[in-house]
Amino acid sequence: MSFEKGDTVVLNDKHSEYDGDVGEIKQVSETMFGDKNYTVSFEDGQEPGVPEDNLEAAEAEADAEDDEE
Repeated sequence: MSFEKGDTVVLNDKHSEYDGDVGEIKQVSETMFGDKNYTVSFEDGQEPGVPEDNLEAAEAEADAEDDEE
């Protein structure tokens, strides 16, 4: 899934201090291999260079929680 600037996402990276946190895409950049990397902004900082595989849409997670109730 591709993300755009302004999208709300959840970071899934056990090595990051923001693992599991919801943030907003602030910048999208492309590597020399054509892969997209994202800069994600959180309440208390930001995480640059996040690969697409480490992100999921925050709205999808909220919808899943609603279905469980």
